[in-house]
Amino acid sequence: MFEDFYGNRAAAETLEQMLASGRIPQTILLGGPEGVGKATLARRFAARLLDHAERIEQDDLSLERNVEYIAEREKWPADKRNDDPLLFATHPDFVTFPPDGPLRQISIQQMRLLKERAQFKPLHGARRVFLIDQIDRANEQAANSLLKTLEEPPEHLIVFLTAANPYDLLPTIRSRSVWIQLAPLSDEEMRAFVAARGLDEPERRILLAQGSPGLAVSLDLGVYDRRRAAMLALLEAAAGAAPVANWVKYAESPGSRSEKLDPLLAMLYSLLQDVLRLQQGAADIRNADLAPRLKPLAARVDFEWLRRAVAKVDELAGLARRNIQKNIALDSFVAELRPA
Repeated sequence: MFEDFYGNRAAAETLEQMLASGRIPQTILLGGPEGVGKATLARRFAARLLDHAERIEQDDLSLERNVEYIAEREKWPADKRNDDPLLFATHPDFVTFPPDGPLRQISIQQMRLLKERAQFKPLHGARRVFLIDQIDRANEQAANSLLKTLEEPPEHLIVFLTAANPYDLLPTIRSRSVWIQLAPLSDEEMRAFVAARGLDEPERRILLAQGSPGLAVSLDLGVYDRRRAAMLALLEAAAGAAPVANWVKYAESPGSRSEKLDPLLAMLYSLLQDVLRLQQGAADIRNADLAPRLKPLAARVDFEWLRRAVAKVDELAGLARRNIQKNIALDSFVAELRPA
């Protein structure tokens, strides 16, 4: 099987069979939650097909230098990013197109560059592999541009797409792809992964990662706890369990100014899920150490309130890609849900 790849054996075996048979689809869509190994599996596949795995692994987006470069580009003016579309290509026949800019989107400029580069013949061997990571973050223009490449791809090209939710993609993109779904890892698989990486606080990382090895590795526990405290204060204010001033204290703190909306919304989803599980009598929740504060919340709100809360987070997640102001978005959550 693929070296240093954990979990999702069925997905890995499917790709292994493609390599063994030589019958490889030109577009492969890897779906599944964030951090379960979609891009990793694409790189492992490409390494087997193209060789020079060490060069392909240089384009792992979780590497510190790549994280820093992507973060630095967020400070660039839009016209500069448009003139220099983001890609990684340490191996000449393997190219990665990740989300770019403050809104973390796949841009039309990247997809136009992909179409141009798709015509180039392989430098070595018979294949080139392109990875579009988080294609579900492409805007309509970018998605339509990609579709033109997928409709008539050059014979030498294999395109991997990754998406948390493939149903967010254009149906025409899905229909031109072989879809392989990845799932969260089991606790046993996560323990093997965390042990192999030698991560600190392994049991807490396993609990918080919820089957996502990528999250287990990247999780900064100090940042996690700070975000969690802020979003718990937001929930308590929205439920009428605490004064709005408690939330305002977090919202106006110096550390909150640099926070992005997306990770805060992800934290809200996590806390709301725990509240729902407590209402249903579950003994195990993700944020078990917060049970003394989450249990009163679960007793205070009903299912309809939770439904409205999740719907509001969904709405804000959509607006986050349109550069909505963070504090206005979160204040509206409290205003709409707080009891009169």
